[in-house]
Parts: sequence; C-alpha cells; structure tokens
Amino acid sequence: MSDDTEFKPPEARSLPPWMATFADLMALLMCFFVLLLSFSEMDAMQFRRLAGSLAQAFGVQQEIRVDEVPKGTSIIAQEFSPGRPEPTPINEIFQSTDDITQMSLEVLCAQEYDIQRGEIDETGREAVTQRLEALIAQTEEAAADLAQRLESRIVSGQIEIETRGRQIIIRIREQGSFPSASAQLNPDYFDVMDEIRAVLMLKPGGIQVHGHTDSLPISSERFRSNWDLSSARAVSVAHELMRGDYLEERRFQVSGFSDTRPLATNATPDGRARNRRVEIVIRQGLDDELTDEELELLRSTEGEDIMRDLDLEPDYIFDLDEDEVF
Repeated sequence: MSDDTEFKPPEARSLPPWMATFADLMALLMCFFVLLLSFSEMDAMQFRRLAGSLAQAFGVQQEIRVDEVPKGTSIIAQEFSPGRPEPTPINEIFQSTDDITQMSLEVLCAQEYDIQRGEIDETGREAVTQRLEALIAQTEEAAADLAQRLESRIVSGQIEIETRGRQIIIRIREQGSFPSASAQLNPDYFDVMDEIRAVLMLKPGGIQVHGHTDSLPISSERFRSNWDLSSARAVSVAHELMRGDYLEERRFQVSGFSDTRPLATNATPDGRARNRRVEIVIRQGLDDELTDEELELLRSTEGEDIMRDLDLEPDYIFDLDEDEVF
C-alpha cells in the first residue's frame, strides 16, 4: 500500500429506526402499570405472600411495614412519597421466607389471643346470644309440651317441671315416692315412671338422675349416711326408667347429693319434705346446633359470660352425641 494513500475509518453502523419507537412504547407501558398499581389498594396479607415469593425468587427482599400504610394508600405510592424515610439498613433485611412464615404465625397467634381474652366482635356476640336465646326458647317449648303430657301428675303434686337454660328438670317430690329411710320406690309411682319414660323417649339429650335428702342424719345397717340414701334412691329411679330397654343406658348419669343442694330450709318439716326429692334432668347440648366458630366463641372468656347470663353451664352444653338424638 502506498504511503500516500489516506486512511479512512470504517463507517459506524446506526441503530434501526424502529428501536426508538419500541423504547418509547416500553416506557409508556411501564408508566401505565405503575399508575394502575398506585391507584389500587394493597391488602396486607396478600402483600406478605407477594413479598415471600419475591424473597424466594431473588434471595433477598427489603421489609416494608405494611401495618403502617394508611388504608387506601398503595405500597408503590409510599415508596415514592416525598417524605419517605431512609431505606432499612442491610442488616435489617430478612433473607428467606421463614420470616414471612413467622410473621403469619404471629398474626394468627395475636388473633387467637384476642379471642381468649374475650375481645369478640360485637356483631358476632349479638348473633350468638340471639341464637342461644332461640335454643333456650325451644327447650322451654319442649318443657311445656312435657308438662301438658304429665298434667295430671303435676296437679296431684307428685312431680314438678321447670327449665334452667338448656335443661328440663322433672322433680319427683317426696309425697309417698319412697318410704322413710328407704330407697325402694313405692309401687304407686310405677305408673308415674311409665309416663316419664314415654316422654323421655321423645326428648333428645343426656339424662341425669339426682338424689337429694334433708339434713337429718341417717345411720342404719344399709345406709351409713344421707350420701348412701340419696345415691340409692337415684339408682332406683334410674333402674325403673331403664326397664324395658326403651332408653339407652349410656344416656344416663346417676348421682347422689345428700343434703348439699336444698330447695328450701331444713329448719321446718315442710322445707325438709321439699328437699327430699329425686330430679330427672334432661340435658340438651349445643354441638349440633351451633357452628364451629360459634362454639369457639363460647369457649372464650366473654363466651362464658354470655352463657352465665343465659343460665347455661359450660360443663354440659358440649356433651350430646349425634346418636343420642331420637
């Protein structure tokens, strides 16, 4: 090549004309989606799940306090707000989804703690209260129907019927039901037991038979104390009710209370006669009547207050099996 030849650099290649239009389109699309996100309302739990996914995908994700974001303000709007504080230092950035899981568990535990402390939503409390009142009304209707069937025995003074919450109490009075200091049921009461048995066959719930005495002590060859006498009388009534296998034995619970639960004073003959009695208690549960959420609410501190106000006892409302309903 001759030294006189002039060197000319190669001509630079220019970008295709469509690249400028494509770059403008991408920029406009990005601005459009940013605006859409800024106008949306971010759900806190949804953002936590999104943050967990990003942390798993990229290995690191900056923690954003979602609970400090005002309602109606998106995360994007907070990120680009003029008064936004300095970013979190690198040592406060969580590294894996384990932190997200821990945060979710803390939220659930806090909600459970609020329920246990009795901080129940007012609407839910009123709904459960109304539901319980309706169930108690059903029990009262069942007791009224039972009283109508046993009207002649009530008029004669042989039995009494009352309700207490979800309980129906059939009280066999002392008038000739048992001889003095004896647990042998008077044959005159066999017909009464037949009528009560026929009614119990139609009523769902567990059956408890409670024996009670007055405060006068007893000591004989058969009964060492009023505890023995009250228990033996309750067993006699239970055996009579179970005669003929019309009622399943596993529905029954038999107890003797001696003179610990008097209805009247033991200082007078009339009061002692009223205290000598056997009570047949039909205990209707709530398991089949309420939802799991309502039952969980009733197990809380405030739920116990609701049941106490409605004369419901926590020890018997959850003990009814499905196959005990006839």
